[in-house]
Amino acid sequence: MQVIEVVAQQQKKEFVNFPKELYKGDLNWVCQLDSSVESVFDPAHNHTFIHGEAVRWILKDSNGLTIGRIAAFIDRVRSAANSQPTGGTGYFEVIENREAAFLLFDSARDWLSSRGMEAMDGPVNFGENDNNWGLLVEGFVQQGYGMPYHKRYYKAFFEEYGFRNYFEQYSYHREVRNKNNEFTNFPPRILKIAGWLSKRPGYSFRHFEIRNRAKYVKDIVEIYNSTWSVFKEDFTPLDPAFLEESFIKARPIIDEELIWFAYFNEKPIAFFVLFPDLNQILKHMNGKLGIFGLLKFAYYKVTHEMTRTRAIVGGVHPSHQNSGVESAIFLHIYETFKKKPWFRELELSWVGDYNPKMIAIYEALGAVKAKTHITFRYLINKRLPFVRYKDEMTEKSGGKEDHSQKEQ
Repeated sequence: MQVIEVVAQQQKKEFVNFPKELYKGDLNWVCQLDSSVESVFDPAHNHTFIHGEAVRWILKDSNGLTIGRIAAFIDRVRSAANSQPTGGTGYFEVIENREAAFLLFDSARDWLSSRGMEAMDGPVNFGENDNNWGLLVEGFVQQGYGMPYHKRYYKAFFEEYGFRNYFEQYSYHREVRNKNNEFTNFPPRILKIAGWLSKRPGYSFRHFEIRNRAKYVKDIVEIYNSTWSVFKEDFTPLDPAFLEESFIKARPIIDEELIWFAYFNEKPIAFFVLFPDLNQILKHMNGKLGIFGLLKFAYYKVTHEMTRTRAIVGGVHPSHQNSGVESAIFLHIYETFKKKPWFRELELSWVGDYNPKMIAIYEALGAVKAKTHITFRYLINKRLPFVRYKDEMTEKSGGKEDHSQKEQ
């Protein structure tokens, strides 16, 4: 077997196409757009290259057939937030062969080690954590857009190599309409709290408007950075330029009434972002988006192929946490669902096992845990103690658990 760095155009093609062969016949797997995979490794499209670097490999057998792939990357901002220099590995796919898997892991480890990294997280993304983050270990169903799907045997490969469970990521699902297309009401307690708070003086609620996206991007950044800056050693400020770019890219699927903001005396205090599930359209595309692909996309969008929404991220300013403002925002989302009968399911993903408050909110909404992903950590420097993320957060917050409102 031979590990080959991806440089030439043919190698890039093999990197993108290998999963199509590996998952052939698996109806739960959805092929990412070829262009979206390539954009991760293109400095012209991925802003993470401003403060990072990435490399990728394919693995060939003795007959010259591609049997695996992997990438490794360093995000220096994210690395600096850790107790030790930490890189990442991702886009891991391989046939059911332990030796092949370990050769790929070795490549990522050695590359990171040569650049001073002492730990390796995986599988993770070279970019934000709302996409391609974590290894699927429970809930082998069709994933929402951005949530990775994997082979069941990968977990054993990670654990046998020496990766350890750094934190778990839970996806909660809630029926919006049942099989008879009857609307399923939110729990009365949530609606009562929401109705009460909505009537209090000073509170107002508005949904996103793409034409005024600069204002709403500013509001998200203000709430997000205020919420998470308390964890100074683990905090990376949200980049407004990246966020605005994300909204522009998502414009074809954005439903403005699924993105809500709460204000108190006109000051932004909370937000919640839901997107229709693009995977329900991408499953028909096989990674391609040419002229015919665009026509198919338009057809499936107009015919409401996207019946599921995925909650991407939410936040509540520290001054208004525990006020019930989350329930008030969900009341507005609830009213939106009532007006749009094609939405049948709400996915709340993902929430970390270190975030009990958000888990409690999801369960109070009547959502149930449907999927589990794991972010693993491998210690390149064997002298370092292994500490789970939850324990790190407890230490940094003076012994208190993380009760912030960030979904991921």
